[in-house]
This record gives sequence, C-alpha cells and structure tokens, in this order.
Amino acid sequence: MLIGVVGKPSAGKSTFFNAATMQDVPMASYPFTTIEANKAVGFVRVKRVDKEFGVIATPRNGYMKGDYRFVGVEMIDVAGLVPGAHEGKGMGNQFLNDLSRADVLVHVIDASGSTNEKGEAVPAGSHDPAKDVAFLEEEINLWFLGIVNKNWDKIARVPYESKTKMLEALTQNLSGISAKHHQIEKAIQELGLDGKKLKEWSEKEKIEFASNIRKRSKPIIVAANKMDLPTAKDNVKKLREKFPKTFVIPCSGISELTLKKADKDRAIDYVPGANSFEVKKELNEKQQKGIDYIKDNVLGPFGSTGIQEVLEKAVFEVLGYIAIFPGSTKGFVDSQGRTMPDCFLMPPGSTAVDFAFKLHTDFGERFIKAIDVRKKLMVGKEHELKHRDVIEIVHGAK
Repeated sequence: MLIGVVGKPSAGKSTFFNAATMQDVPMASYPFTTIEANKAVGFVRVKRVDKEFGVIATPRNGYMKGDYRFVGVEMIDVAGLVPGAHEGKGMGNQFLNDLSRADVLVHVIDASGSTNEKGEAVPAGSHDPAKDVAFLEEEINLWFLGIVNKNWDKIARVPYESKTKMLEALTQNLSGISAKHHQIEKAIQELGLDGKKLKEWSEKEKIEFASNIRKRSKPIIVAANKMDLPTAKDNVKKLREKFPKTFVIPCSGISELTLKKADKDRAIDYVPGANSFEVKKELNEKQQKGIDYIKDNVLGPFGSTGIQEVLEKAVFEVLGYIAIFPGSTKGFVDSQGRTMPDCFLMPPGSTAVDFAFKLHTDFGERFIKAIDVRKKLMVGKEHELKHRDVIEIVHGAK
C-alpha cells in the first residue's frame, strides 16, 4: 500500500508530509521545492489489543502511545503539480509517473484560498480552492487517458476469443498505473461497455473509462490545509457541497508538526490525533503563544489537527484495509522475547490463508487451520478476517 501526497506548490504539501512522517524534506513557498520524490513512513492508529490479554506489546515496527498502536504506511511526497502537468509542464510527467504505484492520493490544498493555481501568494480568500481540486482530477484523468490511448489501436484490433482475454489485454496496458483486473472489469460494467468490442468504443467512452479507472485505482482525499485561517471554514463547506463524494478533511500540517516536535523535545505529551495535550515543562513566551494558538484555533474548533484523520480515512475507509495481529493461544512472546511484536495491514476481504501467506509463504502453502485467539475458535482458510482480529496460524512441518 502506498499513499501519494500531491498538490500545487505552497499549499503546505511538504509540511503535511513532514507532519505525517516526521521526515525532514525541504519546505518553502516556491515551485518545485521537492525536486525528487520523497518516500517515508506515516502511521495510522489501531486501538490496542495487548491489554485485553494482560500483556504490554513491544512493537518491532511502529510504536505505542496512549491507547493506540501506530502502524506504518508507506508514503510518497511528489513535487508540486501545475495545470498542464499531463503534457509535461512543470516536470509533470516525471511527478505523475512517481505516483503511478500509489493506491490512494491525498490532495493537499490551501483551504484559505491565499495561493493561486501556480502557488503564488494572493490575498486570503481570493482564490477558490475548488479550482485546485478540479485541476488535479483533470490532470490525472488526462494522464490516465493518455495511458489508455497508448497502444489502443494495437489491442483494439485483436479479435479476442473471450471477455477474459480482453480484460487481460487491458490490464496489461494499464499495468503502469497499477490498475487491477477487477477494477477494470467493474468500470466496463458500470459504463455499459460489457457487450462492446474495444474497436467500437467512442472517444467519449474512452474518456469516461479513463476517469472511472482513476477513481477506482487512484481515489483522491482532499486534505484542506491551513484550516486555522479565517477564510478556510467557508471554503471547506463549499468544497463538501461541490464534491459530495469526496472526503474533504480540514487539517493543519504546521500545527501537527509543531506538536510532534514539542512532544519529541518532551515539552508536551501529545498523542497524534488527540484533541488535547499535556504540558510537561515550562515554555518560553514564544512557545506558549504558539501552543495557545493551536489550542484556540485548531484543537478547540476542530477536535484535532486532522492529519491522523486524513491518513486513517485513506487506509481504513477509502482502501478498506484492516489491521490483523499474529497471536497464539499459548502466549504472545516470540522467540526473541518480544511481546506481540507485529501488526499487519491487510486489504479488504483478506482470509485466514491470505494472512498465513503474509506471515510466510511456507505458512500459506502448508496451512492447516487458523485460530481466532480472542474466541479460541478454529477457522478455515476461507474465513474472512475482521479489523483487530488476533489470529494464530497452524501449519504443517516442511
């Protein structure tokens, strides 16, 4: 799973990325601050399960804080996009290609409307952020259309002996943008193209197909950044009205980054995603002023900085992933003395045998049964897993 973070220059994209990952990438208000794609790990919260079993987990990856286990997700921050990116403007092709493996896109916008489409500063509220949302969708849809059209004449000429063969050809043609076989099949069905030969598709139908595939393979969540500025509130409301099928989440990357840095310095105790924090040591006047501003303008009105909500909407709601813990009815300590060291994010519909393969290929191939550790209940290989299940895999010897 890969979360792509996209957006125009100066919308706060790199700040959002840093806040989500605590990875330092250059931050400045001018085009192409981020010349190379930056990858790092962000974290989503999963309600702890260790305490249910009377133990304290020691994660191999991620960390524990408060009532949550923070589980890593790979993220990529790509340099600012500009209109015409699909034609190569603003180094657009390179950046779009960097996003080709992403499963979901987080579009960071300046919700205050204080930067224009090029990322240049303008009076607050004078730019409509809905234009930014529309432009990114259009650029990526056109990018997808270009990929659909590539080799189209060649694959459309083939007299496919079955629908399966046709789908395989389309899947191969779209493999560069990670479009899956089932996504392509559903798009064709939804658009009523099921009975049509590829060579009979009109240009309009190809455009609709490209847009449909984009929505399925690269769904977009809008991170409405700079939510603490006065003009942002009305803009967020308008965005939700204009894009009712899109998650529009108010957030403040700079506030989250400030709180995490203060927590790292042990000045405060802050759990990412929380609506409050505890001051642990005396702050100077500047620090106190900054902390008070975040309390009054971010945490108070909105309940959090919004960064965790964006990531968790992307992973758990849009992509539908679930968190699964390996466990055992005989105990939770592994051979290296770690307690419940792992937690895995699995795609929707994952079964017990899918989880076995996730743990180790041999476990999947020699799968005998699985045990729901909470219920002490044996389940078969096709048993569908649920979020926060604790599962033991029983497998045969080599």
